[in-house]
Amino acid sequence: MRGNLGAIALILVGVLALAINLGAIEIDIARLLRTWWPVLLIVLGVGMFLAPGTDNRRKPD
Repeated sequence: MRGNLGAIALILVGVLALAINLGAIEIDIARLLRTWWPVLLIVLGVGMFLAPGTDNRRKPD
């Protein structure tokens, strides 16, 4: 699951946008973003924390 957080987020945003365009749900995106924008920062931070990094240290044999 590590490193896939960005892909999952893009899929969810795409599904949400498609549902809004098809009229399946009615959401005011601007109002939603004005209210919940700090959650985006939290999700990005958690995603960066959990994403696999380039660790140059060698593991002991």
